[in-house]
Amino acid sequence: MSNCQQCIIKQFNSMKVLTEEELSRISDCKTFISFKKGDVIFKEGDALNGVYCIRNGACKLSKLSANGKDQIVKLVVRGDMLGQRSVVSGESANLSAIALDDMDLCFIPKSEIVKNLHENTNFSFEMLKLMALDLKLADDIIVDMAQKSVKQRLAETLIYLHDNFGEDKNSMLNVILSREDFAGIVGTATESAIRVLSQFKKDKLISTIGKRIKIENLEELKRVV
Repeated sequence: MSNCQQCIIKQFNSMKVLTEEELSRISDCKTFISFKKGDVIFKEGDALNGVYCIRNGACKLSKLSANGKDQIVKLVVRGDMLGQRSVVSGESANLSAIALDDMDLCFIPKSEIVKNLHENTNFSFEMLKLMALDLKLADDIIVDMAQKSVKQRLAETLIYLHDNFGEDKNSMLNVILSREDFAGIVGTATESAIRVLSQFKKDKLISTIGKRIKIENLEELKRVV
């Protein structure tokens, strides 16, 4: 496992502004953790004693609604960090994090994150920018739920997956989501998500092999949105 000074992952998150000394301290105290697909990294209501930096893989952040359904709030990918909001606020986790595929993460203790927040204003500012972006995304989700149809939201989700996860050698999306996950992302019933995906397939916008999806007509999907 590489130390933080040489790790390229830090360029994708707030750690890119830390000094060599600060990165060295984190290297000395961090823990390397692996999760299998479907594993729970942390649950809503858990007390978090640090943050996770994603080296490989992806996970979903979700919140349990009053009717018992999982609403997926965000998909988190390589280079992103988990748990920073709880560490900064001192509150328990507001969301659950579940691995979408096999994941490798580095766990950084809360004490080290807080120390850097106090001592490195650039790091504090980067953290603020990250949380501001999360708030913007939350605002966009609220507007989308109110103003866009399920068809539009599902097309938008497929485009997001294409742009952020890419394709494998067979041109299939690099992330595999269940139909329940798609429903959770767009905020609809699973049956509705299945129906819209079937229509996309009939219209030759996508093709499927099991749970795997290939986007056949990206431009037409964008026109749907």
